Formats: sequence, C-alpha cells, structure tokens
Amino acid sequence: MDTFDFAPHRAIVTASDSGIGQATALALADAGMDVGITWHSDEAGAQRTADGVRERGRNAEVTRLDATDLERVAPTIDDLVERLGGIDVFVNNAGGGSGGPFLDVGVDDWRQVVSLNLDGAFAGLQAAARHMVRAGRGGRLIAVTSVHETQPRVGSAAYVAAKHGLGGLIETIAQELGQHSITANAVAPGEISTPLNDQESEDAERTHRPGIPLGRPGKPEEIAAVIAFLASPAASYVTGASWTVDGGMLQMGPQAGSHLTDDSWREG
Repeated sequence: MDTFDFAPHRAIVTASDSGIGQATALALADAGMDVGITWHSDEAGAQRTADGVRERGRNAEVTRLDATDLERVAPTIDDLVERLGGIDVFVNNAGGGSGGPFLDVGVDDWRQVVSLNLDGAFAGLQAAARHMVRAGRGGRLIAVTSVHETQPRVGSAAYVAAKHGLGGLIETIAQELGQHSITANAVAPGEISTPLNDQESEDAERTHRPGIPLGRPGKPEEIAAVIAFLASPAASYVTGASWTVDGGMLQMGPQAGSHLTDDSWREG
C-alpha cells in the first residue's frame, strides 16, 4: 500500500488522562478511531477520557503505563493493541520532569527524566511500529516533544537533552519505516494551559504572555488538532517533520534577546 491509502481506525495515546493527551484521545475519537488510553497516576482522569471517547461512539481501552519501567512498556502496548484489535496510530505523549542547574543535577534525577521522555518513548514507538509492520497497513507514529526539542532552556538540561534526542529518533524512524508506509512526525508545543503547568484549557483565554506573538498560552485542543491532522489520511506525504505549535514563541529569539532588561533569565 501507499501512504495515501491509509485509513486509521485504532489509536493509542499515552498519558491521555489529562491535558494534551486527553484532548488528543478525544480528537482521534471524533475522527472515527477507537482509542487506547494510558495513565500513570490519575486513573480517574483516564476514565473520564474513556467516557468522552465512548460518548463519541468509539471504543476505549484503558490501562496503566509507567514509561520509566522499560521492561513493561512494550508488553503494555502489546496488550492494548490486542484489546483494540490492532493499531494504526500511536501517539507518544508521556513526558515531563523537573529541572535544576546543570551543575546540581544528580545522576538519578538525570536518568529519571531521560528515561521518561526518551527511553520510554523509544520502547513504546518500537512496540507500536512492530505491530504496524506486521499488519502491513501502514501507520502513523507521532511524538509530542516540545519547543525545547530545538531550543534550550536554562535549568532544564536533562529535559532538553531528552527532547532533542526524541526529535532525532523520530527523524530516523521516518527514514527507516517509510518503506512500510509508516510516517513518523513530532509535534512540539510551546506553553500550553494544562494541569502539568497548573492551568486548565480555559486559562489560555485569560492569560497574557507578552513574549508570545499571539499573546497567550495555547490550549490542549490546539495541539490535539495538529496531531489529528498528522494521524489522518490528509497527512499522507508528511514524515520526518517536527511541527512547532507555540503561538510564535520560537520566532522571538532575537527580539527577546534585545529586550531583556536584567539577568533574571539566567536563573531559569
């Protein structure tokens, strides 16, 4: 088959108990897909996502996933694929982590952040891709990275390194799996109003951000819309790309640099 023959029916979205993951699961259900939902610490949130998927007339399967337990990631994805009856779209959304000055980061903290954001993503993407290759129907692999996939941030050495690595992994996957009609892309959010940032979606409408051209944070639904496009037949010729969804934040580099009035940015 070719990528323009792709017709998605089943998706898995990791960390879909809230925020971007939850919005993505619902957007894919709106697009006609059954959805596998994973959670780490918020089972109730995952069940709310599942309820939303079912309200849209689609099947939802829910399971717990610890992306840092690398021996369990692939078996967990395998189980979800079996329960769904296959997989066409895999969205690696699990991620996060604390920061701190580079000189103060301990090895254990480094490993925890890299394991969550890069190692776990590798294991999940690989497990999903193996199912797609065996099925021979093509597929969509999508990783939620960050604007820090391409731009650094003071006080976030491990997170930035992991997101850089995940972006490179997606590019390599795109090269290798194109022959199987599987596309691989990244979506790189800027500041998004999610529980991870102590905000809800509606906070984006009442929060002013002078340093962002659009003047506000983004909504989870705005990230989900781009992911849904990349998961769709319409994205048949898009692979190996990173889609920045940040309200123009990354375009402000020189302007931000020339308009800083003190050294407070050095503190993260």
